[in-house]
Amino acid sequence: MSSQIRKYELKARAEKQAETRRRIVEAALSLHEDVGPARTTVAEIARRAGVQRLTVYNNFPDDTDLFDACGQHAMEKNPPPDPTPALGIDNPEQRLRAVLEPLYRWYRKNARSSENLQRDRLVMPALDKVMRIRMDQQFAHLANALASGFGAKGPRAKAVRAAVALALDFWTWRRLAAEGTSDETAASLMVGAVKAAAGD
Repeated sequence: MSSQIRKYELKARAEKQAETRRRIVEAALSLHEDVGPARTTVAEIARRAGVQRLTVYNNFPDDTDLFDACGQHAMEKNPPPDPTPALGIDNPEQRLRAVLEPLYRWYRKNARSSENLQRDRLVMPALDKVMRIRMDQQFAHLANALASGFGAKGPRAKAVRAAVALALDFWTWRRLAAEGTSDETAASLMVGAVKAAAGD
């Protein structure tokens, strides 16, 4: 067998394996949105992906591997809005509003899957571990950047940081949306809460 044929076969095998992994991840993500990670079974992932259960286990030996792959795929397919342009705004209130409004629109668009993930992470350590790395750390850095712009000192700085973190939280948006509040109004309310924390 020539080396060229061997290379072709290896490439074809790698492409087939990548396609199998993609189908498994997409099946898992679909189930996470429909019923949540805690109610997602390997048997149902395999059925939707058109593979055997053993194939799922071979590609993703534990829950952390699968959740990490799902998180990466979800962020590539439907990333949260990039706050970088907003962070260039000088006025801290306008900067916060410019972050919150698109974030709240993203929450609304992804409400079902976000609620399932946030709910189930409380009972699934592997999911919580992945979400801490993929989401929580980024939101913590964002909260720090937004809060620092208000220039509060001492205990008031902690209050501002807490208010900004509250404003960025999915459950804050969920509570305000449940009250029938538009995303723009919800953002205004939370900007007002942060201003109050800053003593403005």
